[in-house]
Amino acid sequence: MTETAGRLFSVTQLGLDLGVSARTIRFYEAKGLIAPRRAGNNRVYTQRDRARMILILRGKKLGFSLRDIKEYLDLYDADPTHAKQLRLLIKAVRSRIGKLEEQRVALEEALKELNEVESQALSALDALDRGAPRERARAPA
Repeated sequence: MTETAGRLFSVTQLGLDLGVSARTIRFYEAKGLIAPRRAGNNRVYTQRDRARMILILRGKKLGFSLRDIKEYLDLYDADPTHAKQLRLLIKAVRSRIGKLEEQRVALEEALKELNEVESQALSALDALDRGAPRERARAPA
């Protein structure tokens, strides 16, 4: 399948090209994020649909909601300068970075605490293995 402006893809071809299932592509279509053409009874996807799918998949990988992704994609057609789209992207990226930084702090704290618990449990087990009295070898709560 070929078109003047570029290649056309079947749902299967597009899925293979992007490493996703046909079901995933149809899901994003149902959500209004892509709009394939019809060739008879078959859906055909353009290079534009492929580019939108790449942005959708990247957005999902980075933790953006479908609503955020749709808003971003919809601005592409609404603003020929893409200034609104870029401003929205910057705002969304900054917000996502902030949330991930918070998660990083929480993860670092949890890892530190888990490492302390592990160390205490290993010490208690070592004391038990050396035959120390039970009172001193109790595992931490």
